[in-house]
Amino acid sequence: MATRVADPAELLDPRFIESLAHLRIVARRVPRGGRFADQVSSDLGSGLEFKDYRPYTPGDDLRAIDWNVYRRMGRVFVRLFEELEDLPVHLVVDVSKSLFAADAVRGRAALRSALALGAIALGQHDAVGVYPFSDDLSVAVPPTSGKGRVFGLARAMAAIEVGGATDLATSLRRFGHLRVRRGLCVIVSDFFDPRGVEALREGLRSVRHRVLFVQVHRASDAEPDLTGDLRLVDAEGGPSYDVSVTADVLRRYRESYARFQAGLVELARSRGAGLVRVDADQPVVPQLATVFESGVLRT
Repeated sequence: MATRVADPAELLDPRFIESLAHLRIVARRVPRGGRFADQVSSDLGSGLEFKDYRPYTPGDDLRAIDWNVYRRMGRVFVRLFEELEDLPVHLVVDVSKSLFAADAVRGRAALRSALALGAIALGQHDAVGVYPFSDDLSVAVPPTSGKGRVFGLARAMAAIEVGGATDLATSLRRFGHLRVRRGLCVIVSDFFDPRGVEALREGLRSVRHRVLFVQVHRASDAEPDLTGDLRLVDAEGGPSYDVSVTADVLRRYRESYARFQAGLVELARSRGAGLVRVDADQPVVPQLATVFESGVLRT
């Protein structure tokens, strides 16, 4: 029987929503084609705030002509104004088996992180979609908007079923081929893929959105508290290994993890992406708030 990732009550409560009230996501520019909302569009049209002039071309709205400029210069220009539209926020959430192994602390932190960012976006009239992934990606919530949709978003996320193994490259390629408006792609994961950071790099080649990485981790990832002779079991169904944990083995593990983390940081830098690390054993919202300068996340 398939296992659902969470109960809606685990994801959402009034205090959780109140803790998000002072946070906003602000885009430098949003792609054209959306609805009227709070973000500044890349369109220049008939909005409220003046932005620029350009020469008149046949077909332009005659009401946009600046006749004062015409009287001074003898040339016809039209006024351009900033349009305000919604920012599509695409929540690409890891629901692989390993994230929900044992006590499922990582999985719950991933879901709450995604829901928090989704609630912020819905609260400012942006469109939010949810795309769970493991070895492939699906659409749990098509892009939707409205402040009253937060509880529906939580219910839909709680109904997602735990997936299989992690395949970042396949999942992100699938997301990249979806016909959705360009916006902010928030990838919430521990980013543990058998192929390492290279799988993430490969998958991102298909993603034409701005990207924010939310890395769910635990302190034991960098400093495992393991000793003696152990059998290590792959949480996603791979082979098991008998290991004698010595000081040298731990040293090599720490070096490997440090290389993984440095690779993720460098990928985020080269992509111009944001990166926030969320400790699964700590409250989520205060950690997410660290990427909001004066309450605002600029993408």
